[in-house]
Amino acid sequence: MNHPDYNSPVALKAFLDDNGMAMQKKFGQNFLVNEAARKKIIDFLDVTEGTTVWEVGPGLGCMSDELLLRGCNLTVFEIDHGFARLLKQFFENYAKKGRFALVEGDVLKTWKKFYDKQVLENAKLPERFFGNLPYNVAATIIADTINEGVRFEKAVVTIQKEVAQRMSAKEGTENYSSFSVLCQWAYELKTVVDLAGGNFWPVPNVASRAVLMTKRADFPRCENPKLFMKMIRQLFSSRRKTVRNNLLALAGGEKTDVALEKAGIKGSERAEDLSVETLLKLSDCLFI
Repeated sequence: MNHPDYNSPVALKAFLDDNGMAMQKKFGQNFLVNEAARKKIIDFLDVTEGTTVWEVGPGLGCMSDELLLRGCNLTVFEIDHGFARLLKQFFENYAKKGRFALVEGDVLKTWKKFYDKQVLENAKLPERFFGNLPYNVAATIIADTINEGVRFEKAVVTIQKEVAQRMSAKEGTENYSSFSVLCQWAYELKTVVDLAGGNFWPVPNVASRAVLMTKRADFPRCENPKLFMKMIRQLFSSRRKTVRNNLLALAGGEKTDVALEKAGIKGSERAEDLSVETLLKLSDCLFI
């Protein structure tokens, strides 16, 4: 089956109309129609022949096509049944060669089951993670993979600019949160490109940013990663509360006070004013 012209909104709309389909706002569907931007984003993913890649939200496969042309072994996660049907036809030959697989359904419900299945089958695990992530699930899917202990050597995600700013926010700023800490703990972050709405069809009412996430070589930088993740969730659960008051429910009064003293943190401080490194130190002091 012939692919539509990925660079033309008119051609894309005509293709969808011919196939009795339409873009669904509930899935946050927007196609990146800027070919140069697509290639630049994939360049940062740094793939070679045989690289295993997971792609979320392939849509009609404009990025998938480029990844496969570059020799990747690609698994895509697609929630839209119509798109999934077309993707199977577009990439049928790659599927026959074992280079293309499709996981249909909500990625938030399917990715971990698929990952665990690959582990059980001793299959090659994904080296790269990629996607023009739907705005309503972007932060959740990124956080879920980290929380489940799954990190990729490199990931490039195109997300709402506001979410990207939260990922890289520093302590003492409005956007700094447990999500910021989680992302910076697991990955080195770099902006690839900012994309105004006109780069997409349909045109979204928000700006987007492509972010490169590179696996940190010094990870986990703490004695107990599970405790660290639990601690940062607790610390940021009530932003108006002090560090001490938020930690009481997790560790009790005596252990909290000892840990804060060892870490050199005043109990009256708030989590949003503590750097990632300081929070890592606090986690280790709680662990002892």
